[in-house]
Amino acid sequence: MNELKPPFFFGIFAFSLLLVAGDLLFDLADLIVERGVPLWIVTKLFIYRLPSVVVLTLPMAMLLASIYCFSKLSSQSELVALKASGVAFQRIVRPLLMVALVVGCAALLLNETIVPLADRAAEHVLRYEIARERPSLLRERLFLREEKAGRLSRVIYIEKLLPRSGLMEGVLVQEFNEGSLKRIVLAEKGSWQGGEWWLEGGRAFEVSSDGQVSGSAQFARQRLPLPLSPAQVERAAADPKRMGAFELHKYIALVEAQGADVRPLQMLLYLRLAVPWASVVLAMVGSSMGVRSRRATSGVGLGVSVIVIFFYYVLMSLCKAMGESGYMPPLFAAWLPNLLFFLIGGALIRRANTA
Repeated sequence: MNELKPPFFFGIFAFSLLLVAGDLLFDLADLIVERGVPLWIVTKLFIYRLPSVVVLTLPMAMLLASIYCFSKLSSQSELVALKASGVAFQRIVRPLLMVALVVGCAALLLNETIVPLADRAAEHVLRYEIARERPSLLRERLFLREEKAGRLSRVIYIEKLLPRSGLMEGVLVQEFNEGSLKRIVLAEKGSWQGGEWWLEGGRAFEVSSDGQVSGSAQFARQRLPLPLSPAQVERAAADPKRMGAFELHKYIALVEAQGADVRPLQMLLYLRLAVPWASVVLAMVGSSMGVRSRRATSGVGLGVSVIVIFFYYVLMSLCKAMGESGYMPPLFAAWLPNLLFFLIGGALIRRANTA
């Protein structure tokens, strides 16, 4: 499958350029022109943002490569010769699907390793090297986890945090013992005073071993033993978008235990697992479309790829919205685009076999 390599890498470059030019470059230009951020800092941010862009372009590049490769085979009558020898189109396309499967696995691996690290590095640049001139005024929905001896000991949820003034709103604290929930503290607000956090206007609940809330006590003011300053709390708070799949799965379980709506987080997790496999279904569609595009050049293939990808991501965005709003189960909504394009690709391959 050497014919796949040039259009595949061309697709990665071309689609990455399109994505970068459409979004990232405007942000970087704003940092340089409007905020006077040094070029070397912006360059670091650009490099750290690239892995997440490349992962998105892998299915697109696989589609382009399959269209170009099979259109070339068709124009040179190699497909006709293979079919005349009794080789079914399903067998001809099998090596392509194996390559697409490898690309999908590579995308999953990147999503679990390099992409989270690069995103966190980009966040570090934004907060510590750029936001010094314009620090964030408000953070919302923050989670902090504490562990002792490898076991969860406490979870703190903060609805709103004002790092500069040291104020919190909507604080929930869950305390665990040997992995079991033992105490819940709810407070309307909290403040950073004298190097310590103090909760105000709250209520504490004791939880029995069978999970039942056994009692409650109100308090006007209570110290929160959290050895982090407001700035440190802001930095330590978890961001689901920068988590790996396993970490995000644990995070969803914690949020669900709070009784919060986890459907947006579930969609984030399931899409992270589903999108890499678009490489396979788009390769199926691209191979059968390439058979009909006997004289497709890289430019024509790129144009056809953009149209197919546009419909795929429009469908994915629609399913994402329906999954987050509860009109579809999140798992089904995340995988529905792949399922539909798999059926379309299978039908096109069957037609190509009889053509």
